[in-house]
Amino acid sequence: MKLSLSLFFISLPFFPLVSSQQPQIANENTSFTFPSFTSLRNLTLLGDSYLRDGVIGLTKQVGVPSSSSGSIVFNNPIQFSHRDSNLTASFSTCFSFSVNNLNPASFGDGLAFFISPDNQTLGSPGGYLGLVNATQFTKNKFLAVEFDTRQDLHFDDPNENHVGLDIDSLTSVKTADVLTVGIDLKSGNLITAWIDYKHGEKKVLEVFLSYSSSKPVIPVLVVEIDLSDYLREFRYVGFSASTEGSTEIHLLESWSFSTFGLKAVRSRLPPHNVSDNSVVISPPMIPASGKDGDHHKRIGWGLGIAGPAFFCVFLGLFGYISVKKWKGMRMDKSLKAELVTGPRQFSYKELKLATKGFHASKIVGHGAFGTVYKAFFMSLGTMSAVKRSKHSHEGKTEFLAELSIIACLRHKNLVQLQGWCAEKGELLLVYEFMPNGSLDNVLYQESEQGFPLKWLYRYNIAVGLASVLTYLHQECEQQVIHRDIKTSNIMLDANFNARLGDFGLARLMDHDKSPVSTLTAGTMGYLAPEYLQYGKATEKTDVFSYGVVILELACGRRPIDKEIEGQRMVNLVDWVWGLHSLGRLVEAVDRRLNDEFSVEEAKMLLLVGLSCANPDSSERPTMRRVFQILNGEAEPMVVPKMKPTLSFSNHLLLSLEDIVSDCEEGQSPEHIFEINAV
Repeated sequence: MKLSLSLFFISLPFFPLVSSQQPQIANENTSFTFPSFTSLRNLTLLGDSYLRDGVIGLTKQVGVPSSSSGSIVFNNPIQFSHRDSNLTASFSTCFSFSVNNLNPASFGDGLAFFISPDNQTLGSPGGYLGLVNATQFTKNKFLAVEFDTRQDLHFDDPNENHVGLDIDSLTSVKTADVLTVGIDLKSGNLITAWIDYKHGEKKVLEVFLSYSSSKPVIPVLVVEIDLSDYLREFRYVGFSASTEGSTEIHLLESWSFSTFGLKAVRSRLPPHNVSDNSVVISPPMIPASGKDGDHHKRIGWGLGIAGPAFFCVFLGLFGYISVKKWKGMRMDKSLKAELVTGPRQFSYKELKLATKGFHASKIVGHGAFGTVYKAFFMSLGTMSAVKRSKHSHEGKTEFLAELSIIACLRHKNLVQLQGWCAEKGELLLVYEFMPNGSLDNVLYQESEQGFPLKWLYRYNIAVGLASVLTYLHQECEQQVIHRDIKTSNIMLDANFNARLGDFGLARLMDHDKSPVSTLTAGTMGYLAPEYLQYGKATEKTDVFSYGVVILELACGRRPIDKEIEGQRMVNLVDWVWGLHSLGRLVEAVDRRLNDEFSVEEAKMLLLVGLSCANPDSSERPTMRRVFQILNGEAEPMVVPKMKPTLSFSNHLLLSLEDIVSDCEEGQSPEHIFEINAV
């Protein structure tokens, strides 16, 4: 018995000790080649990047100027150094790319090869080259070689045709004009680039460019630099590109990469030495004779087997009770159990400090959910927007709705959710800060100060909003009906790209299910007639609201506004349709633009707006069709000269008290309702 129990307890740690003595072998040099891109095996596409005909496109291929950013990342991390040695890899990469433009007068911004500590490198469009977040310059860490096609004085660019080495910043360590070697990055011709880093006695990075597949003798860029501090252990490699209000196309046709200079490092933990004296061995037992000896032997064997079995049962019961108790403790946190685990949980103290105690000077807006504050996190050096809920049951309901919905959504035209907080009786959401505020503010208040929003941005906002609504309506696992699309819920990032936010009124539903009837919620002027009448939210009611927003973008007028001459309130949809019936549609375009807009684009935008705001929901296009029209991929819809009329029951199914409305100050809800219900 003594011997059996000793063997049992010795055996418990024995297996881990054996496994821990296996040799630890570090990865050797890495090498891969893509002669063309026939599939996405071992590759991840981010943002607007796509695979088509064996070529990777990094930015959107559209005939209409727009802003775009995209990345491609090799899935497996590359080892550039060893933790326990001073070895740092040298590397070499070769790739063929082309930069073209459908509109030669429109160019920018370029592409970059990068090495990053994470595989989610996707920054903002424009001069940020898809490497850096416009509002969080220090968020993305990277080592990159940029091929820049636009001069950005903010980053000290020498010209619009250069290469440069970037380290955690878009202000290059060193740049070189590629025209000196006869290369025009924007020529549309296939260009082959070689980037070599040698980590030897002389540590140097060199960049070569050629229109042929033959590597030149002389590099275009030479930087003597030790990159060992940046090439630490494992890193991801890939490409990114971006545009800002242009039609520049960035294509990648082939790519090879290799590291060298690393040796296989084999290390073994010190052997587990067990001396002859480290285990006490009992002297051999003298076998008993007769029945008593056999009886004692049987008892010894029984106890030897039963003892370990009993111990295992005890461990199982102890584990079961511990897990059950742990689950019970988690269930006590009722609200936190309702929340998703994806976004970060902020502390109330952290948010209070970042908003200076939720001071009135930090308020940047109000929404269906509550008040929005500007927050600065000193420890992170970042800016965010914090939504503070209404102190009510409805506030909690909307909080949970917004969190559960938007935490699962991923689209470049959605405001990114960064985290949440549920403390001190407060419900708070933390979002990416949008430096240009809401579309409502930019379209009206700033325009009144003499800075009308440029047409290029207006059209791009319409396209971006159509893209994200297509995603919500048709590309999500469950269809999302936003229910409160309006200019104050459309935020603008640093490059004036549309970001849809405020999901406090949104609802999820299966694609094959009928919309549920609910109390009408939303904002007057943006509500579809059938939604006002029956209270049924569908994707078509979102389309109607989108149509109103599009007309606002083109006309620079609110959904319910006063006549230019006079005091009578005018419905924007009716006003534009009236001009359309007279053949004077272009006269609806915002006069503050001073004719600085594309007439063809303006007509298209106005007609799309009217088709979406058609009183007959069956005649409204899907958001996918709208997106295709605005991108020139589908023919515009035919809009009747006269606005269609609908007849409803004289008895409204919902009272005005049931309608959530953010009416303008000084306007009567009844008066506005009367106009919209026509």
